[in-house]
Amino acid sequence: MCGRYTLLAEEVQILNEYQLEQDRIESYQSSYNIAPGQQVLAIIHDGRKKRAGYLRWGLIPSWAEDEKIGYKMINARSETAHQKPSFKRLMSRKRCLIIADSFYEWKKANGEKQPKRIRTSNRQLFSFAGLWDKWESQDKEVYTCTILTKDADNFMRDIHDRMPIILPKDKEDLWIKPEKQSPTEAHQFLASLSTEKLTAYDVGTHVNSAKNNDAVCIEPLL
Repeated sequence: MCGRYTLLAEEVQILNEYQLEQDRIESYQSSYNIAPGQQVLAIIHDGRKKRAGYLRWGLIPSWAEDEKIGYKMINARSETAHQKPSFKRLMSRKRCLIIADSFYEWKKANGEKQPKRIRTSNRQLFSFAGLWDKWESQDKEVYTCTILTKDADNFMRDIHDRMPIILPKDKEDLWIKPEKQSPTEAHQFLASLSTEKLTAYDVGTHVNSAKNNDAVCIEPLL
């Protein structure tokens, strides 16, 4: 799964890395400890160009009666997303990039959970494959997202049995291209992706609380 991550890059670095035409990212803030329920930076393609903006992490399907369902839908299993009512329609044309530069996972050992910070080996910024939707009620509308996951690769298996899908750099634009795909085609695209080389190190339990958002979260344990 993926339940916490970081985004520490400067705004201009993100604009340049993803070749965005906009001058700025409204309300951009870096974060050492991004958690479910928070606003997260995502990139979509609106049919004319790529746009970066914020979505709430925790998908609320457009047909949901209660927005609280979002707290149960921070992740979507890529193996079955093309079949599930909550995600099937979104796999066709509501795909997004969720921008990050590391994520946290907790390794179980001796009855305890050791938090680890995990990064890609060859690049600073990367993107998770995500899905988004718009939910409306009588008095508001909410734009939300979920992160797609898969079985852990050989590196991650020692830490956790699931991991977020990190898109290869040359596949990011293909994932959010505006042309409609069938859910099965989107599923096959994800299944065909190569695995990113990762590194990890232990961090302290300071990161366990989503209220903590400072450099202590990423400090290596000695």
